[in-house]
Amino acid sequence: MNEWFLIVGMVVAGFGLRTFEHLWLRKGGAICFLAATYGVALSVTGSHAAGVVAVAGWFFLPWLEILMRIRHLRLPLDKPLRSAFPPSFDRFPQLEEMTEEIQEEGFKQVDDTSFEWEGSRQFMRIFHHEDERTQAVISLLEQGSLALTWVSLSSRRPDGRTWTTWNYPFSHTMMLAPETCLNSVLDADSFVGLLAAHHELLASSGLVTEDLVATEPEGFPELIQRETRRQIDHNLDRGLITLSGEGTFRYSFRGYLFLWYQFLRDMVRLS
Repeated sequence: MNEWFLIVGMVVAGFGLRTFEHLWLRKGGAICFLAATYGVALSVTGSHAAGVVAVAGWFFLPWLEILMRIRHLRLPLDKPLRSAFPPSFDRFPQLEEMTEEIQEEGFKQVDDTSFEWEGSRQFMRIFHHEDERTQAVISLLEQGSLALTWVSLSSRRPDGRTWTTWNYPFSHTMMLAPETCLNSVLDADSFVGLLAAHHELLASSGLVTEDLVATEPEGFPELIQRETRRQIDHNLDRGLITLSGEGTFRYSFRGYLFLWYQFLRDMVRLS
């Protein structure tokens, strides 16, 4: 009976530690849950091996998502962006506040675009800073009742190489194209902080404004489409995805392994 009190105590401690903002305290909460899982399996079976298997089960949970949903996905090779009305306040209440924050840093709004595919919808508000030759994009991805928002900044050289800084909270679901340098900044508490991180990225790469291409703002939607297609083609070449007919692709088994690795990275990083 005493071991069950210990297990309950670890679960309570885990929930308590997860309420803190400090990274290592939150990770301590995740470790408490793993220890409680081990304790339950050990108490029920009396086997340490069963405890290890139970703990390992947490790390194989992403395969449920991969096999039940992702395996059936068919995604388009080309993602045409069309001009669109912005989402309603109920769907995206932060849009205007985020827009004002970006405009205060000298960016001008260029276009509102969207892409829709089989129940998912991505809205993008595109901005351009002419003097810095840098673009900013507010993105809203909606899938059913789930919604995810992030901001990205991109600067490009004439040879097609791109430097991007964003606060997208998860790992990428495909390999980046070779000409893309991605800087993920999760702790930026404002657009000003994200912009400062992007400036640091450019400086560390030895880039100044004169090295960047001055793109006409009207061409940004088409530019984003071409860059997305280059990434898809790169993943086709690497075998992570494969053609599935009628202008679509699906993930291969190698792609499933890549996604599993990305899921594990997020589990460890965000725990």
